[in-house]
Amino acid sequence: MIRRVPHCSHWGAYTLLVEEGRIVGVEPFEHDPAPSAIIQSVTDWAKPDRRILRPMVREGWLAAREGSNRRGRGSERFVPVSWDEATDLVAGEIRRVSRDHGNASIFAGSYGWTSCGRFHHACTLLRRMMNLAGGYTGHVDTYSIAAGPVILRHTLGDERACGGQSNTLDTIAEHSETLLVFGAMSPRTAQSEAGGIGAHYLEGYLRKIAERGVKVIHVSPFREDLPDWTGAEWWPIRPNTDTALMLGLAGEIVLAGRHDAGFLERCTSGSEQLLAYLGGDGDGQAKTADWAAAITGIGAQAIRDLARRLTETRGMITASWALQRAHHGEQPFWAAIALASITGQIGLPGGGMGFGYGSLGGVGAPFVTGKSPAMSQGAKPIDSFIPVARISDMLLNPGGAYSYEGRDRTYPDIRLVYWAGGNPFHHHQDLNRLSDAWTRPETIIVQDPMFTATAKRADIVLPASTSLERNDLSGNKRSDFILAMAKAIDPLGEARSDFDIFNAIAEKLGVAPAFNEGRDEMGWIRHIYTESCDYAAQRLGFEMPDFEAFWAQGYAACPVQQGHTYLAPYRADPAAHPLNTESGRIVLGSDTLARLGYADCRAHPAWIEPAEWLGGAAEGELHLISHQPNGRLHSQLETAEASLADKRGGREQVRLNPADAAGRGIADGATVRLWNARGACLATACLTDAVARGVAILPTGAWFTPAGAGGPELSGNPNVLTLDIGTSAFGQGCSAHTCLVRIEPYEGAAPDAAQTYQHELADICPPQEETSP
Repeated sequence: MIRRVPHCSHWGAYTLLVEEGRIVGVEPFEHDPAPSAIIQSVTDWAKPDRRILRPMVREGWLAAREGSNRRGRGSERFVPVSWDEATDLVAGEIRRVSRDHGNASIFAGSYGWTSCGRFHHACTLLRRMMNLAGGYTGHVDTYSIAAGPVILRHTLGDERACGGQSNTLDTIAEHSETLLVFGAMSPRTAQSEAGGIGAHYLEGYLRKIAERGVKVIHVSPFREDLPDWTGAEWWPIRPNTDTALMLGLAGEIVLAGRHDAGFLERCTSGSEQLLAYLGGDGDGQAKTADWAAAITGIGAQAIRDLARRLTETRGMITASWALQRAHHGEQPFWAAIALASITGQIGLPGGGMGFGYGSLGGVGAPFVTGKSPAMSQGAKPIDSFIPVARISDMLLNPGGAYSYEGRDRTYPDIRLVYWAGGNPFHHHQDLNRLSDAWTRPETIIVQDPMFTATAKRADIVLPASTSLERNDLSGNKRSDFILAMAKAIDPLGEARSDFDIFNAIAEKLGVAPAFNEGRDEMGWIRHIYTESCDYAAQRLGFEMPDFEAFWAQGYAACPVQQGHTYLAPYRADPAAHPLNTESGRIVLGSDTLARLGYADCRAHPAWIEPAEWLGGAAEGELHLISHQPNGRLHSQLETAEASLADKRGGREQVRLNPADAAGRGIADGATVRLWNARGACLATACLTDAVARGVAILPTGAWFTPAGAGGPELSGNPNVLTLDIGTSAFGQGCSAHTCLVRIEPYEGAAPDAAQTYQHELADICPPQEETSP
């Protein structure tokens, strides 16, 4: 008999069909108009191949503890231990480091997308436990978006414009006449959503935009970043020059006297600094169409024509999160604000600017006005953090100085790393540098369902169950449903839920009563859901089903806001609705940044050459962009069917323009080597005219598989090539997805990446029968 089990993942909600303890089918959620095909891959979580099946400890660490040879990580064999011994070791290390070095020497900045569940959220539960045990060093912002929120908090007062509460897509579909898309606005990237998603809306709104005949300009090195059926006009810009195009458009509008001086006077501060810069003050170069054309590769007349159109029609400017994941990543977001201010359309339906449409599935969708389900991390007893992408800097430079949002800080001396539910050897930049940094801590604990490259490089590994093997619920501000995630199968091997693992460690640290508050798994799920229900009823008058009805049905609709126009009340009366900025208005010229005097984040939006771009490339170099793949999220489900469908020859495909390939003797389907001074990797060439000349595109997420000393990474992981630098001294965001590389045909036979990875696992992991009882 088949059981029907409601569940959810980052790719959407679905029903699992379970027969005799096995998942035999996956059915999409009935209320999802455009379900992701990736949900069919979740059954791979139930396969043991890459799972951690028992608690284990690295042999050298077990013998010498903090005095072990840390360069043995990743190559020494693991010794199986019981759960009781494993949790004793973990609790003992937390106590030791706290006592001898202080809690700031414990890095529990775990970051990952293991599960969309809001209760068994590994990162949250780790921080909850560590806050009760005296604190830890964590991180701020995310790899996905860091520079963007920092500059928006400073210029708009908060980060709503990139978090899903800019103009909702229904207002764009109804009112916009010109849609200027910088980067991607693709259902491909909109498959996923942090905290899960019930319904995918982007494709439907894009079709309405196309049906209305909205003029769409797509600015990207990759034509497929917007579906071809939108009828968009493709502008194949040089990577990392979007800021110059935005400023050139703004400069042309001002030069023609078509800017909205009244809006600038009434709703912005520091506009005189911006206008002076556009006119050439300071560098003697007016920011015109000709100036922008020379930098971006876009024709000057096209820029002039678009500048005029943006003042004659209702124009909406969108920018992907990807734009700010680059050197000087603050600037394209700030320049978009400046351009929208110059046209004076902020606060009008279908006008202004917004960030992240398509970057996640819920951005631009109706957003929840109630309380999203969440587990509390508790109060933080110490103030110790780093910007999220500065891990290698922290580990390599204890006591070193850094700045963040205008404040000078010091890197802590990290002795213990506890990483739960994530894989920095996927998402961090310059993985060879991270490999060196990873040898510095005395102890590394990794808790995860999968034997990732990070888990391989741990001292203690703890097997967590996947969401399929436990109960949970999902939901967030960008999903109009809270969704039940019922247990479908029993845990594999000795895997335990994240809550049970942390609760056992909390017991040995003496903080379990405060950690669990007397509730078990279902008690917590009921409590979290009821908090959202009570908020909706008491604050909004919106009735949601009680817990029993919700759990039986598998979902509950949430109160949402539709037809939202960002900053409409502010536009109508700036004095009555001031922004949380230095001036109470939109900041186009910043007194704060003028005082700080950063060369890489000036007092106004500015074009600043990045460290690596085509304008500074040597002969033969290409600009590599790494983007989200079609068939997975980050490194999750990397060997599942949807992911494998986009690989060739057992490795990732690098997309190249045919002209660039011909000049290098590269044929379609050939194995190629990509390299620069930081490292090298192999990939399979895919030739397509959808990629601009001078550009190569390689997806993120291949499991890090280096081929020994001096050899290339085998699977096609672009982060062996990327720069490990902050976006600026102000934002310190991730700069990982863009760099210069060389590409050539690979001579000789290339080892199979997946087989190599499995053989390496077999070399360091004991067979199943050696498992301790």
